[in-house]
Amino acid sequence: MRIKLYSLVALAMGSISLFSCVDSEETTEAIFLADKEAIENYLDTASIVNVKEFSLPEDAYYQIWQFVSGSQDSVFVGDTVKVHYIGKFLSGTVFDTSIEQIAVDNGLYNPNYNYLPLKFVVGDGLVLTSFAFGISKMELGDKATIIIPSELGYGRQGYGPVPPNTPLVFEMELMEITPGPRNN
Repeated sequence: MRIKLYSLVALAMGSISLFSCVDSEETTEAIFLADKEAIENYLDTASIVNVKEFSLPEDAYYQIWQFVSGSQDSVFVGDTVKVHYIGKFLSGTVFDTSIEQIAVDNGLYNPNYNYLPLKFVVGDGLVLTSFAFGISKMELGDKATIIIPSELGYGRQGYGPVPPNTPLVFEMELMEITPGPRNN
């Protein structure tokens, strides 16, 4: 009797976890499709100066340049970069920035924060992969905007002021590149 009971419990638990995976996969797909539609609607209505663009529509990743410097100073994995940025929701609400006046104008100002360009090593994993990818497509002095679905942002967990499952917009200006080690 005990063996049958354990077998039934094990079967029930296995069924629950199987259906949980299916629901999770369907939910992930539904979230992505909703993000993609929201991003496409945003792109249809946003007034973004466009002098150059790069996109991966199947991933709902879009990068639009407002200024191309022509510096030919490219970014490589291992380089240290400094970037001014403004993080926004598709609604236009600013949730983060490295620019003091933008923080003041949007009620985000923190007197304990040094408003300087964000400094990071490309490929170190300390910033969103999609953010680093966008920077890797830029040259020194370029200004660009990336629009990303939630799964390329903070996903289901959200982060700080970013709610779960929220597509994001980052306006970025590549201010400085310090070359890292090169593998020849």
